[in-house]
Amino acid sequence: MREGTPASLSVIVITRNEAARIRACLESVSWADEILVLDSGSSDETLAICREYTDKVFVNRDWQGFGVQKNRVLDKARGDWVLSIDADEQVPEALQAEIHQLLVLADEAPAVYKIPRLSSYCGRQMRHGGWWPDHVARLFRRGKARFSDDLVHERLLFVPPAGRLENPLTHQSFDNLEQVLEKVNRYSSASAERMLQQGKRGGVGKALLRGLWSFLRGYILRAGFLDGSEGLMLAISNAEGVYYKYLKLYYLGRRR
Repeated sequence: MREGTPASLSVIVITRNEAARIRACLESVSWADEILVLDSGSSDETLAICREYTDKVFVNRDWQGFGVQKNRVLDKARGDWVLSIDADEQVPEALQAEIHQLLVLADEAPAVYKIPRLSSYCGRQMRHGGWWPDHVARLFRRGKARFSDDLVHERLLFVPPAGRLENPLTHQSFDNLEQVLEKVNRYSSASAERMLQQGKRGGVGKALLRGLWSFLRGYILRAGFLDGSEGLMLAISNAEGVYYKYLKLYYLGRRR
């Protein structure tokens, strides 16, 4: 690579029924060398919108979890570097400029970078409760990292240390309470399945205690109360997710 010439960048995204949010996501990374989208069976306009931004749109309905799906699209990337973002995330101009500068100096850079993520909850950007700064490893040199095969809460596997960028990735986490409840149900079920495979056990008492601890940690210890009513709502919904996860684990264990 010639001095001053930036390394190439691939952006990878996995989708399913994200028509309401995918346009903002792809628009924010339209400057990348290539965009790759892997859909798991959308029934809305997601695919049509994606094809406005890239011809590298793929479909694989064999859903085996977030980690597996992200590795599938990662294997199709051809850029020197890869940026993995979710359909409800955007790359603001300040972060774009920082990434571009890094790509120019790529020969001197660490192989993996963590990016601070600024998430919103029901219309409010959350600055407390453990949600900020939420550093996520998303930018990496291709071939130097892969995702874990977890059904949910997948993580990037790499040899540390990782560098850190300064400008945040924005995350439109939840627009309304319907989305909150849907995700609490879906993620608690997937997490319970994963914990069962790991040999863990649930129970009513454990569900109550773990849920209570989740609330106290987020709302009191991590100052979620400073985010006003949304901070309280977030602490409660997080506690509900933990509570139902351990209850579902309990019943899964009984059935097995």
